[in-house]
Amino acid sequence: MISYGFFLDLALILLATKLFGVITRKLQMPQVVGALIAGLVLGPNILGIVSETEFLSMMAELGVIFIMFMAGMETDIKQLKQTGKASSIIALFGVVVPLVGGFFVAGAFNGGFSFEDQRLLLQNIFIGIILMATSVTITVETLREMGKLNTKTGTAILGAAVIDDIVGIIALTVLMSMGDASISIMVVVLKILGFFLFTAVCGAGFYFLFKAMSKKYGKKRRVPIYSLVFCLGLSYAAEHFFGVADITGAYLAGAIISNITLSKYVNRKLEVTSYMLFTPIFFASIGLKAKIEHIDAQVLIFAAALIGVAVLTKLVGCGVGAKLSGFSNAQALRTGIGMVARGEVALIVADRGIAAGLLAPELLTPIVLLVIFTSVLTPVLLKASYNSKNNDIQLIQEDRYMSYRNRDASLY
Repeated sequence: MISYGFFLDLALILLATKLFGVITRKLQMPQVVGALIAGLVLGPNILGIVSETEFLSMMAELGVIFIMFMAGMETDIKQLKQTGKASSIIALFGVVVPLVGGFFVAGAFNGGFSFEDQRLLLQNIFIGIILMATSVTITVETLREMGKLNTKTGTAILGAAVIDDIVGIIALTVLMSMGDASISIMVVVLKILGFFLFTAVCGAGFYFLFKAMSKKYGKKRRVPIYSLVFCLGLSYAAEHFFGVADITGAYLAGAIISNITLSKYVNRKLEVTSYMLFTPIFFASIGLKAKIEHIDAQVLIFAAALIGVAVLTKLVGCGVGAKLSGFSNAQALRTGIGMVARGEVALIVADRGIAAGLLAPELLTPIVLLVIFTSVLTPVLLKASYNSKNNDIQLIQEDRYMSYRNRDASLY
C-alpha cells in the first residue's frame, strides 16, 4: 500500500523554506541560508517532524541537477574562455592546499602520520580529499540571487569548481584503487577523457539540433522539454558510463544550451520548476542530514579543527590562486569565499569512503557539521563581501562583465 506521508513532508519543507527564506532576506542574508535553517529545524535534531527518505534524497538530487543546469545556461562561454586560465590556477591551489591541510588535521586526531601503516595513511589522505570537494551549488544560488553570477568572479568560481570536481573524482578513484587491486587507475582516467570527448560530440550535435528547432518552432514548450531531456541524459551518461559526477554533466549541458537562440526562454520556463520545488528541497535536505548522535568532546574538537582547516585552506588557497591570476584583492577574497562551501559532494565522497573502509562511520558527524557550517557561512560572507564599501576600480570592471540575465532574482 502506498504511503502518502511524502505529501506532508513536501508541504512542510516548501512552507518552512519559504518562511525562513523571507526572514533571512529581511535580515539581509541570502534566502538559501533560510532554506538550510528550515532543514535543520524540521530535521531530527529539533522538531523531528521530517526525516530523510529515499524519495526526498532523489528529489534533492534533482535539485542539484536543476541548479547546475541553470548555472550552465547562465554561463557566458566567451567569458569562461577568458577566465579559463584563472579557473585552472584557482582550482590547483584549491585542491592542493585543502588536501595537505586535511591530511595533517586527520593525522593529528587519527594516531599520527605513519607511512608504514597503509590503511592509516589512506584514511588521512581521504580526509584531505573530502576537503578538496567544492559544492558550488550554494555559491551559485547566492550569486544568482544577488545578480552576480555572470561576472568575472562568478565565472571563475564555476570553472574552478568544475575542475575541482574532476580532480576530486580522479583522486578518490586513485585512493580507492590503492586499497582495491581490482580497480584500474588507467581505466578511470580513460573514462574521464572519454566523457569529455563524448560531451563534445553530443554537444555539437545537440547544438545544431536545438538551433534548428528554435528556428522552426519558436517559443514552443517542446524546446524546454527537449533541453531538460538533454540535461538528464548527459547527467546519467556521466555517472553511469564514465564515473563522472552527474552535476558536471548537468552544468555542461546548460553551457551548451546557453548558445541557442531560445536560451532565455528555456531558462525562464525551467527556472519556475526549479525554485518552486526542487531547489528548496535540496537545500533543506542538507539540514535533514544533520543527525548528531553520540557526540563526545573529542569528536567536537575534531569537528572544530576540521571546519577551521576547511575554511582557511579554501579561502587562502583559492584566494592566492585568484591573486596570482590578476584578480583584485576584493575579487580574490570573493573567489576564496565562494569556494569554501561543501555540500552534497563532500557527503557523497564521505559515504563512499565509509563503504570502502577509508572513513570510520563515527567521523561522518564531523563531516555533516562541516557541510552545514560552510553551507551557512559561505552565502553570508559572500553577500557581505559584495556589500562592503570598496572603491577599487576592479569592482566597476567586474560589473561590466554582467549580462542581461543579471538581476535580483527572488528564488523562493
